[in-house]
Amino acid sequence: MMYEITVEKSNVRLDSYIAEFVPDISRSYAVTLISEGLICVDGKQVKPSAKTVIGSHIQIDMPAPQITDTLPENIPLDIVYEDHDLLVINKPQGMVVHPAAGHFSGTLVNALLYYCKGQLSDLNGVIRPGIIHRIDKDTSGLLIAVKNNEIHEKMAKMIAAHEVVRKYRCCVYGVLDSDKGTIDAPIGRSHSDRRRMTVKADGKPSITHFEVVERFPNATDLAIVLETGRTHQIRSHLSFIGHPAIGDPIYASRRPTFGMVGQALHSKSLSFVHPSTGKRIDIEIDLPQYYQTLIETLRADTMPMKTEKA
Repeated sequence: MMYEITVEKSNVRLDSYIAEFVPDISRSYAVTLISEGLICVDGKQVKPSAKTVIGSHIQIDMPAPQITDTLPENIPLDIVYEDHDLLVINKPQGMVVHPAAGHFSGTLVNALLYYCKGQLSDLNGVIRPGIIHRIDKDTSGLLIAVKNNEIHEKMAKMIAAHEVVRKYRCCVYGVLDSDKGTIDAPIGRSHSDRRRMTVKADGKPSITHFEVVERFPNATDLAIVLETGRTHQIRSHLSFIGHPAIGDPIYASRRPTFGMVGQALHSKSLSFVHPSTGKRIDIEIDLPQYYQTLIETLRADTMPMKTEKA
């Protein structure tokens, strides 16, 4: 697959820039692709150490992923609910959900294969066993995994019918005037930068509800409910209204990070009716330490923030 991105930051090593701004490509994998001539800048082959120039174009000829056996790995999991059909995991920030180019180990799927001894649904293939929905690498919080195909089919239909209520917390740049609101705007992949999803007329219908939890001098903590579940929905919708998530490396790359690595976005609660028992399952977890630390930092921040484009 060939795609192109436009450089938005200058004087950064090419391999480092790609690792920071292209999903699922690590720095070492970027070096490999550059060395094999699969990454060019303005049509020319360059070295991994070449420095970026704003406005130049990076062309990436991404090879098709090689399907390999996904191996079980003894990685600790924070399991907040489990029965014979499914489990709910509190995923830490920084963990990739399933194997992809540059990330074939250390993922949530590797950990699930070890913990569940391979007893996971396989409707999504050998790379994504048990996975019916996902959250981004640097988004923390609750995620459902399923153990058999019957429950997988039922849960997938429930998610499609908006019968699984997912609530998030997100700290964003700037102070929102409205106490609550709804962003109803279709989302599709950007033609100029394949890392980004963007609001576009021919995108898929996407609806995000938000409510202010706390306002800070230069930021706002939001409670968010997804009505639909598009890729990067929360992140792209918040960027669309001019308040991207703090620390977001794709939608707010030029803004101060307040010490964050990745976006301040946490999947805090899940509610659904269990497809086997009919029992209502309501799960809510505390905010992770990184999020609590950010809130304290934002409360203490009184320096006016320079407004920049995301």
